[in-house]
Amino acid sequence: MYLARVFGNVVATIKHPLFTGRKLMLVERLQPEGGADAKYDIAVDLVQAGPGDTVLVLDEGNSARQLLAAEPDGPIRAVIVGIVDQIDLAEAKA
Repeated sequence: MYLARVFGNVVATIKHPLFTGRKLMLVERLQPEGGADAKYDIAVDLVQAGPGDTVLVLDEGNSARQLLAAEPDGPIRAVIVGIVDQIDLAEAKA
């Protein structure tokens, strides 16, 4: 599971049947300090997220498929499971 920022939608006219009726979003991973990482994923949106939202992404295929009640070997790997309102980091003490 990781934090990410939504930066776009994915539109596909031809896709696997498991994606029918589901919104696909492009998400970029975030470092703990909030800066963008160089990695991105395409995730199924379960929480009505939109571009610019900070989200919580479940990135484990089996768990993602269980959330969607999908077939065990379906092509779903990442799912947006929450919209993050605030992140509080504890300050490191030297």
